[in-house]
Amino acid sequence: MTIDQHLDTFHDLPVRRFGPPSADHSGVTDHGSVAWRVHVDPYGDEEEAFTEAFGRFRETVELEQVSALVIGSWGEVYDSDSSQVVESILAVKDRLTSLRALFIGDLVLEEAEISWIEQSDLTPLLEAFPALEVLGIRGGTDLVLKPVEHAALRTLLIETGGLPGEVARAVGDSRFPALERLELWIGQESYGCTTTTEHLAGVLAGTRLPALHHLGLRNADEQDAVAAAVAAAPVVRQLRTLDLSMGALTDAGADALLAGQSLAHLRSLDLSYHYLSDDGVARVQAAMDAAGVAVDLSDQQQPYVHGGEEHRYSAVGE
Repeated sequence: MTIDQHLDTFHDLPVRRFGPPSADHSGVTDHGSVAWRVHVDPYGDEEEAFTEAFGRFRETVELEQVSALVIGSWGEVYDSDSSQVVESILAVKDRLTSLRALFIGDLVLEEAEISWIEQSDLTPLLEAFPALEVLGIRGGTDLVLKPVEHAALRTLLIETGGLPGEVARAVGDSRFPALERLELWIGQESYGCTTTTEHLAGVLAGTRLPALHHLGLRNADEQDAVAAAVAAAPVVRQLRTLDLSMGALTDAGADALLAGQSLAHLRSLDLSYHYLSDDGVARVQAAMDAAGVAVDLSDQQQPYVHGGEEHRYSAVGE
C-alpha cells in the first residue's frame, strides 16, 4: 500500500492549497470555509523556505477564521524535522483562536516515503491549543509525544511505518476524556517501530479514554500479538468499531481474537489486508455473522517465500 493522494477534505472542509508567491487567493473571502494546506516544494520553480511560506500565509489569511490547518512538506523532510512547523504555528497561536483541526505531514509517496518524514516533539501543539478537536500526524521518525491532559481532543491519528514505543505509551498515559477515535499505525521494526503490547497497555486499559468508541491498531508486523492483546483488553467493551487492518495478521492472531472476549457488541471489525488462510477467513466470517458484526476480510495476502522461509509484512513500512 502506498499513500499517493493528499487530503482533499479535512474536518469536513475542502482542502485549499496555499500556493507559492504567485498564487491568487482573492477568490476566498471566507477564510474559515476551507482547510488551508501550507507546504513548500523544495524542487519547484518558486523555491521558498517553509518559514517564508508560513509568513505569507499569516499575512494573507485571516487566521482568526481558520478552523482547520494541514501542513504538507516543509522542505526536504528527510533532512529537516518538523520543529520549524511547530515553531511557526506556536508563534501565531494567539491569532489561531478558531483552530479545531490540525494535520502535520500530509505528504505522499512521490514527495517522501512515510519513514523518511522527520517529525519532532509535537506535544507543545496540544498544550497550546486546548480547544483542538482533531490531530493527525504522518511520519514516526523522531516523533515525540509526552503525556498530556487535553479536554477537547476527539480524534487522534498517527500514521507511521514504525511507531516509537514511547509515543504509544504516552498516548495511553495521557488523559483524553473526549477522545472518540484513536488510530495508531504501528509498522515495522526495520523502519523504526519499537512499539510492543506493553507500550499499548494504557490504550488497551482504556481508563483514561472514557469516550473512545473507535480504536484502530493498524499496520503492525506483529499484528498477531496485537490481536491477542486486544482479545482481553478492557477497552474493547466500550468500542463500536475495531480496526486491526493493514497488518501481518495470520490465523493465530485471528483465532486468539475469536477465543477472547465477546465482540458481538461491535458494529464492525476491519481485518482487511491480512494473511489468513481460506479456512481462517471462513472461521472469522462465520463467527462475526453469528454475532451480527460486519467484518471486512478483503485484500487477502500471500506470504513472500525466500530461502524456504515465509515472510509477512504490514502494508506500510518504508
